Amino acid sequence: MNPEARKAIQLARLRNLAEKVYRAVPFYRKRFDEKGVKAADIVSLQDIGKLPFTTKDDLRDTYPYGLLAVPHEEIKEIHMSSGTTGIPVVDAYTQRDLDDWAEGMARTLNAAGADRNAVVQNAYGYGLFTGGAGVHFGAALLGATVIPVSSGNTQKQLMLMRDFGTTLFTCTPSYALYMAEQAKDMGIDPKSLGVCAGCFGAEPWSENMRREIEKNWGIKAYDIYGLTEITGPGVAFECEYQEGLHVNEDMWYPEIIDPETGKVLPDGEKGELVITTITKEGTPLIRYRTRDITYIYSEPCKCGRTTRRIHRLFGRTDDLLIIRGVNVFPSQIENALIEIQGVEPNYLIIVDRNPETHLDEAELQVEVSAESFSDETRNLENLRTLIGATLKSKLGINMKIKLVEPKTIERSTGKAKRVIDKRKI
Repeated sequence: MNPEARKAIQLARLRNLAEKVYRAVPFYRKRFDEKGVKAADIVSLQDIGKLPFTTKDDLRDTYPYGLLAVPHEEIKEIHMSSGTTGIPVVDAYTQRDLDDWAEGMARTLNAAGADRNAVVQNAYGYGLFTGGAGVHFGAALLGATVIPVSSGNTQKQLMLMRDFGTTLFTCTPSYALYMAEQAKDMGIDPKSLGVCAGCFGAEPWSENMRREIEKNWGIKAYDIYGLTEITGPGVAFECEYQEGLHVNEDMWYPEIIDPETGKVLPDGEKGELVITTITKEGTPLIRYRTRDITYIYSEPCKCGRTTRRIHRLFGRTDDLLIIRGVNVFPSQIENALIEIQGVEPNYLIIVDRNPETHLDEAELQVEVSAESFSDETRNLENLRTLIGATLKSKLGINMKIKLVEPKTIERSTGKAKRVIDKRKI
């Protein structure tokens, strides 16, 4: 679609959404009144900055149905976060919401090469989590064959890939690496399974981790993006050129703001991604602060799609570590580690506060390869020194480095846990 034509649709949908939530959602009526704004004040897309933000705390405070914008009988499905860090956040879907979700995810899978002839092995979790359902809906809309295996049971995952001719699989990037590791332990070359592509998301991952996945599997690894709060996967996706993730902005309107001031930033400036669900009916969100750090670029893409793109995520504002005044994201540490020969792509960061100096200290536990671990002590010490020097030169941080045996850091079939912050205990 011509970008100018799409802007007209976006504006009409934004105005309609503002009118709807003011009328139907007491939470938003109160927020609008506090800011002194009405739907009629939205006369251009830039006027979205007049509307209030929504945060994850707002979703928790209104649990379970405080943001519902339609009669309850119109809700066809409920999904929610795990709630492991507090009250879960709820996403309620009308039939149109489910259709839009399927459309967004069908575009995502199609951009990775899937069509009605594809066999999509879906290793995201099913149930209340949005990952499994979103992929399933999108693959079904494409007319592809779906293998709804869900997460875990790695040996069966590999058996199904071999027996049913999986052409594309979906899971977290850390689980893709774990599956490759398990395949090799079973005497299977992952490349021999014939998979062509993978769609990976639900956790930040670096370019070097992408290359590691592609090297192990012999596939093209695509980044995908979405959040439970705003529908699930299918919000943004990479095309074959992998120069940013195309946002399905006819359904989810993106902005970038300064996370400290809330000021809207122009395309090209890095900040916090904010999304408004301009077609959502069940639990629509106005200017939801995702806490994900990225930037928007609107230059034309070589693939021909005209939607704006977001850069691959740099991290989350709540994942940011400040080690003695230096800001660093775990994904930056991962990116540096994978370039070092003899190091496996599995690590754990433990942050604590020294009770005597009251300074923050960080220990980085890194798995080394079986070959490196069997080397003499002097070589391991040289590797430890190299890791420390690399982090210092690339990221400006000093960390205590602890080398651990292969396969000793806990694996996950879902999102990998990379940081243990003992300062909060």
